[in-house]
Order: sequence, then C-alpha cells, then structure tokens
Amino acid sequence: MKPAPFQYHRPTSVEDALDLLAEHPEAEVMAGNQSLGIVMGNRLSTPDHVVDINRIDALSFVDVAEAEVAVGAMTRHRDIERSAALREALPMLPEAAEQIAGPSVRSRGTLGGSIGEADPAGNYPTAAVALDADIHLVSAEGGRSVPARDYFHGYMFTALEEAELIERVTVDRASFPTDRTGMAFTELKPVAQTWPTVSAAAAVRVDDPGAEEPIVEAAWLALGNAADVPLHVAGGEEELVGNPLSGEALDTVYDACFEAADPTDELHADAEYKREAAGEYARRAIETAYNRATGG
Repeated sequence: MKPAPFQYHRPTSVEDALDLLAEHPEAEVMAGNQSLGIVMGNRLSTPDHVVDINRIDALSFVDVAEAEVAVGAMTRHRDIERSAALREALPMLPEAAEQIAGPSVRSRGTLGGSIGEADPAGNYPTAAVALDADIHLVSAEGGRSVPARDYFHGYMFTALEEAELIERVTVDRASFPTDRTGMAFTELKPVAQTWPTVSAAAAVRVDDPGAEEPIVEAAWLALGNAADVPLHVAGGEEELVGNPLSGEALDTVYDACFEAADPTDELHADAEYKREAAGEYARRAIETAYNRATGG
C-alpha cells in the first residue's frame, strides 16, 4: 500500500518550520522517518501536509554545560551513542541509544522522533522519565517546557499541541554528580533489532563511593513497555534511600515494580510475565547503577 497524496515541505530553519505548522496546524512532522513512513504507508495516518525537519541543523546538538545537559530534537541516535561528553555526564542516554534497533536505524532515527512518537516501549521516553527531564516545545507563538513525567499520555498522545515542535530535551545536572552517581539502562528483547519486551532505566547517587557500605542518597527508576506510558516507579526509589544497597532492598524494588506495572499481553509475553520481567530488570538496573556509583 502507498501513502495517500500529500504536500511535502522541507524547511531548513526552525522559523520556516514553525511558519508552515502555523499555516497547516494538522500537518505531520517528519523527523528521522523511522515510523511515520510506515504509518502513512499503511494509511493509518493520511495527512494533507508533511513537514520534513531533517535539514534543520539547528536542532541537532549535544550541549553538556556545568548546570544542564541539552540534546536537540534532531540529534541522531548514533550521535548520542557516540557522544563522549554524554558518556561522562549522563551515561544512561548513550546506553539507551546503543540498544535501539540496528545501525541503519540508529544512523537515521532521532531523539525528537522517539519522544514525539511516545511509544511506551521507546528507550528515550523511558530514560527521560527516569532522569526527570524537561521537554522543550516551541511554536510561532513562543516556547514552553513540560516535565517528561507529564508529557506522555499514551502511544502517539502527548502534551505536544498543534503547530508545536519538540526543540530539545534537558536534564538538570545538580542531581547527578558524576563522581558518585551511577546509571544503567537494561532491556529484555525476544530478538535483536526489535522493541524491548520490558526495559528499566535507573540512576543511583551515593553519599561516599569510597565507604565500605555507601549509603543511597537518591534513586531514579522508570520502566518501559510496562504500562501505556513510560512508568515512573516512585515506590521503588523511596525504599532505597538512607541505606546501603542490599538484597532485601532489591527485593523491595522488584515488588514495587511488579505492583506498579500494568502491561498488556503481547505475542511473545503475556501481562503476568511482563510484570515479573519488569521487576527483575529494574532490580538489575538498580544494582548495576549502584555498582557504577561505588566503583564496583
């Protein structure tokens, strides 16, 4: 099947793209085109206008500053995966990027495309929720930011309004000092180069990585494909704070994730299996993050 007829626009600046979206507010925005082309090819979406933003270089960047990390919406998975600055400041993002599909997809797909699609199994949505990131949106009327934990409403449903573009994603670095914070992104896949059955994104900050039993000062945890949105598991975080990581604490993480998860059945995994896998992969992510924070 072929897409329905549409008018194609290819702006080279953010301003031109926003003008087009203001003129055609129901237009579809094409980022990496790893999903939109498939959806349109199956006529699940039949827009009259498509605005291709792949040539807007101003939206492709990684900026690691002292106070904040900012990644542009059109930054390719491959660039995030290979960014040494991100590996140092926010290693969860490159680790999430390197597990997306295969090399051809990673060379074309973008951060903003994944955030915009809002697939609850997507790696970046899960990481953004775990890191308590902010998603910055812009239109011809101005800009605004939305916490990632409020942005996702369901697959293809987000806080993004008509005539808006995703401009960048930012993370406040104050919570994640590199000398005593560890991060991990783990996922279960039935086969390579496909969506994860479940995934878990975790960060752990300790008080003194050189201590015999470092105390967990703060923890961050989110699950992918365990609900209809990327799932922030606050209960799993709270149980860890104030003590060294232990087997008992990891069991509480498993229990919190098992209770919080509300997945749907899939061909290769029913809901009960996915709940169990969510707990197990969250436990692994927390343990790995703690070990990285403490140099273990």
